[in-house]
Amino acid sequence: MRIGSRGSALALWQAEHVKARLEALGHAVSIQVITTTGDRLQDRRLEAVGGKGAFLKEIEEALLANDVDLAVHSLKDVPTALPGGLRITAVLERADPRDAFISSGPLLRDLPAGATVGTTSLRRQAVLRGLRPDLVVNDLRGNVDTRLSRLREGRFDAILLAVAGLTRLGRVGEVTEALDPGVFVPAPGQGAIALECRDDDAAVAATVAPLDHAPTAAAVGAERAFLAGLGGGCNVPLGAHARADHAGLLLIAFVAHPDGADMMRGQRVGPDATALGRGLAEEFLARGAAAILGR
Repeated sequence: MRIGSRGSALALWQAEHVKARLEALGHAVSIQVITTTGDRLQDRRLEAVGGKGAFLKEIEEALLANDVDLAVHSLKDVPTALPGGLRITAVLERADPRDAFISSGPLLRDLPAGATVGTTSLRRQAVLRGLRPDLVVNDLRGNVDTRLSRLREGRFDAILLAVAGLTRLGRVGEVTEALDPGVFVPAPGQGAIALECRDDDAAVAATVAPLDHAPTAAAVGAERAFLAGLGGGCNVPLGAHARADHAGLLLIAFVAHPDGADMMRGQRVGPDATALGRGLAEEFLARGAAAILGR
């Protein structure tokens, strides 16, 4: 089996993790590194080069061309609408979904007014500006090493990353504070690894089926149903996070303007993941979410 992956340290960790698990099941696996648009154009804002989908385009083209058999993605980077002929065939057990605040020492609440915080995510920018309008929030692109280096060089007073990515790279010890997911609601699918293959490739789907984690698949299914219900890709300031509840799943979510204004929050509980996400999206739209999102 040929796995297509980006060449960043985190992407390769994820691909190697999937490779090792498949090899443990007796399969022969190789990894093919594919450079994506998002990797090539590091000097531009992410939205200007196609949003997070810019990290998938060339890999999905390789899948459709039968140059690779399986793609390994961070699920939070995967739009809800996939190219025709492709599907998400498995979702691995989710790691810590929280956002990580990293500074030279101070917690977020203790940063002085005027301090500069770096993050590319519109979601993180919106929440941060809503909580701390006295901070300066600047765009920060690059891989994990690049972002951490820019913090250490003093270009930023703090940065925001994902706890899961830092954990996978053995750098979770650099986290100053793991942020409350009830306040800093994670991105849909954050912390989960998704496996994508061709629709008609039953052999690959059967091979990776043992890697699918049903509780994670249900939770991220609710989150992505909410995202899809709002008509969004991955490039809008919103968060959605589901976790197990006595009634099935508890889904919490928010939408906001990029400047943190007009933040709308809500939650819903239910047994069916897709219905839960769609239902909360419909509630948000009835409350005016489309206007907040600029549509």
